[in-house]
Amino acid sequence: MGKKIILSDLFFYVIFPIVIWNVFREYLGDYNTMLVSSLPGIAYSFIRFVLVKKLNLFGLFIILNLTIDTVIRFLSGTAIQLLWNDVLYSYAVAFFFLVTILIKKPLFLYFSLDFIEMQGKDRKIFKEIFYQKKIFIIFNLITLGFALRDVLIATIKIVLIVKYGVDAFDEGIVVRQILNWGLTGLSIYGFVHISKLISSQSHEKFSG
Repeated sequence: MGKKIILSDLFFYVIFPIVIWNVFREYLGDYNTMLVSSLPGIAYSFIRFVLVKKLNLFGLFIILNLTIDTVIRFLSGTAIQLLWNDVLYSYAVAFFFLVTILIKKPLFLYFSLDFIEMQGKDRKIFKEIFYQKKIFIIFNLITLGFALRDVLIATIKIVLIVKYGVDAFDEGIVVRQILNWGLTGLSIYGFVHISKLISSQSHEKFSG
């Protein structure tokens, strides 16, 4: 299942947009090609959301992110403005992740609660477990990783835009997806570590 998701992400978020960009740019122009190249990824993300079959916090975040990103793209007006707006939006999302840490509601913790609940487990019980100090710190660190990812994406895009202008579009796609995969790996590692902590605590509780 994991390999299928990776291949699907690669196709819809990387290969498809880059092919559209390089094939149709000459005919549609830079800005229109950017808009068209984003459509497969938007449709794919929406389908993945529908398959979840539940509007939880994670689903709401995906829908809001897609909506805002799409609106930004269609209101940008020019190709270069679209790229700069993407940069600003990445910084805004990073700031949002940091705020959830500061108010002690790290977003990844609540995403995890959504997944736990979808598996039929008690959300309230796991919320208490997740707020235990050691586990809570890990959720904060993973959420911080999300914020740093968006800051890094935005910063790299600035360098690419300044250096290449509109031609930075396809490089930005590749950078974003590589960092997304890296953060996914970090999130999985963090959640595995959390699972081990919970298992260890349960063992100590019943053996003690």
